[in-house]
Amino acid sequence: SPSRGLGDVYKRQGEYKGTIKKNGLFWVNPFYTKQKISLRARNFDSERLKVNDKLGNPIIISTILVWRVRDTHKAAFDVDNYENFVRIQTDAAVRELASKYPYDNFADEGTDEDITLRSSMSEVNEALEKELEDRLDIAGIEVLESRIGYLAYANEIQILIFYIHSY
Repeated sequence: SPSRGLGDVYKRQGEYKGTIKKNGLFWVNPFYTKQKISLRARNFDSERLKVNDKLGNPIIISTILVWRVRDTHKAAFDVDNYENFVRIQTDAAVRELASKYPYDNFADEGTDEDITLRSSMSEVNEALEKELEDRLDIAGIEVLESRIGYLAYANEIQILIFYIHSY
């Protein structure tokens, strides 16, 4: 029987036979092999990625994701390694998100945007969560929460801004 917060996925000769998620005593065919999958909520704090925003400015961005396995069959059979899948798809979603929005609103330069990465955090976080839900559904992963964990201009832009403001 599975431990609390774990699911046991049973298969025979690579063919899915079922999942047990409840505690208790169960009879299982002794020829079945068992794979344990955690059903607990997990945190993932992505690496800080250097990407370009919608206007082509280099920025540094990372995300914090809270997730868990919803469908053990998909997690066990539809992807090679569901934990690695979460990491790769999270990075891809962050890159996609950053390219859709500018870092900041530059109305004085003729680029007046309603939603920006810096000032529209709730809208941006909702878009990130939707993107992650779409990407991770194939692996049976449920997104509990996602948000931007770090956001700043890349070093070369920060140096340029400092240089301009110091004169």
